[in-house]
Amino acid sequence: MAGRTGVWLVGARGSLAVTAIAGAAAVRAGLVEPIGLVGETPALAAAGLPPLSDLVFGGHDVADTPLTKRAERLVAAGVLPAALPAAVAADLAAAEAEIRPGAHRDDGHPQAGTVERLCADLVAFRTRNELDRVVVINVSSTEPVTAPRPEHADRAALDKGLLSTTDLLPASSLYAYAAFTAGCPFVDFTPSTGARLPALHALALRERLPYAGSDGKTGETLVKSALAPMFAARALRVLSWSGTNLLGGGDGATLADPRAAASKTAAKQRGLGEMLGYPVDGQTHIDYVADLGDWKTAWDHVTFAGFLGVRMSLQFTWQGCDSALAAPLVLDLARLTARAHRAGLVGPLGALAFFFKDPVGSTEHRIASQYDQLCAWAAALP
Repeated sequence: MAGRTGVWLVGARGSLAVTAIAGAAAVRAGLVEPIGLVGETPALAAAGLPPLSDLVFGGHDVADTPLTKRAERLVAAGVLPAALPAAVAADLAAAEAEIRPGAHRDDGHPQAGTVERLCADLVAFRTRNELDRVVVINVSSTEPVTAPRPEHADRAALDKGLLSTTDLLPASSLYAYAAFTAGCPFVDFTPSTGARLPALHALALRERLPYAGSDGKTGETLVKSALAPMFAARALRVLSWSGTNLLGGGDGATLADPRAAASKTAAKQRGLGEMLGYPVDGQTHIDYVADLGDWKTAWDHVTFAGFLGVRMSLQFTWQGCDSALAAPLVLDLARLTARAHRAGLVGPLGALAFFFKDPVGSTEHRIASQYDQLCAWAAALP
């Protein structure tokens, strides 16, 4: 029988991580229903996922706000129920005790030494808590796109710690590197580079580890992945699809930087042409509105042609709480990736495309097809 599973969150003191930790504690204590948790539905009931009660949380972060304080702020923002932080105080305290200082890409420290430190934190966490495995999940802020990814970084260079000052790995890739070195599966819930480098892919294969990503699909893109196949199935021609996203909170502040928003908007648009089978005009914009806090609004405008070329349009508005939408996905991904690791699966987990805007290991973006693939994959796990 499988033992306990560690969930190591990069960005452990952020709103998403705190919502996931508090939410897992609330569900396993019977305080709330498991709404939003696909892993708790009948379709995945026989997949042998580790139960929520067997998850142990820890993580890295560059911030120092305690989890209890962050939870209080989330209550004030309407994200967490008022009584929840007190009810799960012991769980928050236990996770707080397992958070270690994170890494900056350009903090001046040699990257080989940083990776060694991050790796040691993971190994100590697994040993200290007597865990069968640890899944590392990046839920930190999106990285700015400041330079091309170091695609040419080779396996031998990483083995020797030869990370040059002119070709630094982004922080997300340092975490992936540390995870694989420590024998841990890695999940990137952000559009950052993460494990999407040939050398890191090779390292995952060598260490016999699975990984998944990228960029959790929680709002506008989730709706796109349901609606776009409708147009294709009915042979309607989409002429343009544009969207405006209004975000508050830390993620919104980060994405106010066009360099950080670039990877996010690219991920949002990439799947549309693949679902329809042809390029579509239009742009996706992300605007920071501080007053929205942890909430987000997306407005999309779609033009399309029907029979005889008659032009028509569709508009929709999506409003939601970013952390509440994303937290159950993080918990599902932790459990599914741990199960894949236990089954001996290696490399990118394309079957988890259901959870991502820009999935590694898959070119399928249609939500219904992704769901069918996920259920079939889970049912076939040894």
